Amino acid sequence: MGIEKLHLEDALEDSPQTRSLLSVFEKDAMTLKKYTTGLHNCCQRIMKAQNELCAATQSLSQHLRDFEIQKFPLESDDSVLSSTLKQFSSYLDDVSSIQQVLSAQFSETMMYPLSRFLQADLEEVTTLCEMYQIASNEHDSAMNRYMRLPKKKESERQKSEYNEELYLMRKKFHQTSLHYYSSLNALQYKRKCSLLEPVMGYLHAQRAFFQMGQDAVGKKEIEDFLNNISTSVQGVQQELQTETKKTVELIDSLEQQSAHLYHAEPMVDMPYIPPNTTLTQKAGYLYVRSKQLIATKWERCFFFTVGGNLMSQARDELAGSLVLDLNEPGVLAEPHESDDRRFVFQIVSPKNKRNVVLQAENEREKDEWICTLNNIVRESGYVKGKGGGPQAKPKERTSSSSSMSKPGSGSVSPDQASISSMSSTGAVPKTPAPTPSSSFVADAPIQFDLLTPTSQNGGVAPSLPGPPNPEPRINPFDQSANEVLDTLDSAIDNSTFVESFVVRFLGSMEVTTDRGEKLVHETMRQIMAARAIHNVFKMTESRLVVSSEAMRLIDPATNTLRTTFALADISFWAAHPENTRLFGFITRTKPPGATNSTFSCHVFECNISAEEICQAIGTATKLAFQALMQRKLPPGVGKEKKAMEKIQQVKTREKNILLQNIQQLEDAPEDEEDSLHNLPLSPDGKYLVLTAADESEDGMESGDLSQPMEKLTVESMQQPISDSFDTEDVEPESEA
Repeated sequence: MGIEKLHLEDALEDSPQTRSLLSVFEKDAMTLKKYTTGLHNCCQRIMKAQNELCAATQSLSQHLRDFEIQKFPLESDDSVLSSTLKQFSSYLDDVSSIQQVLSAQFSETMMYPLSRFLQADLEEVTTLCEMYQIASNEHDSAMNRYMRLPKKKESERQKSEYNEELYLMRKKFHQTSLHYYSSLNALQYKRKCSLLEPVMGYLHAQRAFFQMGQDAVGKKEIEDFLNNISTSVQGVQQELQTETKKTVELIDSLEQQSAHLYHAEPMVDMPYIPPNTTLTQKAGYLYVRSKQLIATKWERCFFFTVGGNLMSQARDELAGSLVLDLNEPGVLAEPHESDDRRFVFQIVSPKNKRNVVLQAENEREKDEWICTLNNIVRESGYVKGKGGGPQAKPKERTSSSSSMSKPGSGSVSPDQASISSMSSTGAVPKTPAPTPSSSFVADAPIQFDLLTPTSQNGGVAPSLPGPPNPEPRINPFDQSANEVLDTLDSAIDNSTFVESFVVRFLGSMEVTTDRGEKLVHETMRQIMAARAIHNVFKMTESRLVVSSEAMRLIDPATNTLRTTFALADISFWAAHPENTRLFGFITRTKPPGATNSTFSCHVFECNISAEEICQAIGTATKLAFQALMQRKLPPGVGKEKKAMEKIQQVKTREKNILLQNIQQLEDAPEDEEDSLHNLPLSPDGKYLVLTAADESEDGMESGDLSQPMEKLTVESMQQPISDSFDTEDVEPESEA
């Protein structure tokens, strides 16, 4: 079917049929302009969406890259998630680049043709339509004026003017009509091109985009990366499902176990639970009374005991504050009647003339708090002037469900046994490590404190020489180091190497192997985490004496020996890679009757660099190994070695004398050269003959070596080395 056209030959005639056909073309042009405007808006929307998608992809990539600079409290710096998100951001940068190319292609192949059609062609038709209407109106006016001319001859001039005006208006109308008709006819052809070009450009741009995307994102390495991430995500989801199942079971178990704790005061039908009167540590919420101007106020706070002090901590506080020092003389906890409230007790401190009035939830809690506070007061280790003395009885602490233990996780007892008796058979509650691994014994206890060791019959370890400290430090938060005492016991007086350091014991736990730097570092991390979880603030300060005989921990307050580590039992030691004040070492212990040895890792904190202590331990073990090797050598070998060292010393002395004589010869003045020529020389002139006095002096020094050397030579030739020399005993037991 052909395209409809306006006949240009009919433009001048301007018949009603032509006018009717022209109105059809004008209506079609207006409808086309309206439709094209809507199409332009749709394409403009696509363009904006593409630009927004490109900007959003760039923002997403940058946001993924910013993950590694975020300070997540529970996320490690070298986490796999950070590196994975960084890799994703690099791939998103490639996608964003391709999207930018697609946006540029949309602008060139889709938006430009459509905008040109609207602004050039359709606007031209609209302008010509207005000009056609104006020319038509002017032509009609000129025609009307010309047709109204009279028949009189006097109007010839006016006739000529009107005729010329009609000529100009008809010519203008004809020219405008021709341009207008031709534009409307051309619009029928441009309609097909201008509407198809934007859509065709859109599809071409999308095809190029997908092709570039396939080349950029369809790589083998990206496919492998996505497969690995998908597998990892599926594994994490499975772990989450398993953990969710365990959590639900744990929640049900905790709800059942805690059913009797929901009631502040136990119901009548519940079984009676007597209070534990042997506690020496306790923590929980209590109401404390404070006096206002005209009334009293009761506030709920968290109270806990640590180091012989009663501490309190509000919910919005990061650390506890001291309420009362229980070491003061005369401190007493007793029931009290106050403000018509139940379960009230008070702590009386005569020295400070202060009464702390507290309220518990029920009678059992009140009795346990009273007994715990009075037990702490009666503890000899917390009484000033007596704590830590030679006759101090080691305290035994137990934990309750409301003190330092958590349901389902066991409890950690700070004071369990001395560091030399980690394998004791006493009742020690087992506590799993915060993050158990294959290097640690399952349910191994963590020991947080040191006690003065007692013998099997109840005796106390003897004190070392030196005056005791009259005022032992009791405040657990005062961790300033005391000056190291200079007096050492007689056991290390004969040691070839002795160094002393002030250390604080952080904890120890049993491990499965006897060496490994990562094992020591992981033990440090678990002990520090356990201290933070269980709010253990107290640290036992000791004087670590490292000698070529053994390592000793001495109480600086009483100068009492706490424990001794034989160098042969120390298998490994290391310092913390980041915290230069932490170090630890592993010891091996073989209980009587046992076939296999057990290993324990002990962690300490010091005021100096831990590397210095590790170097001291290495030097001590090296000297101890050399001494062990010396004791294992046969008797003859030792004498011969000493004789050779003596001969070497004599040769060194003669060499030094000769060098001094040569120096004197070089510095001698010219007037003394004749006297130097008179020195006695050997017949060949190569050697200087010593005087009789020098020979006698040298003979006295070297004469005592001739006879022993002859004897040693004969003895070494006559006496063979014993075949029973056991090389296994010489193997070093400690290494760094």
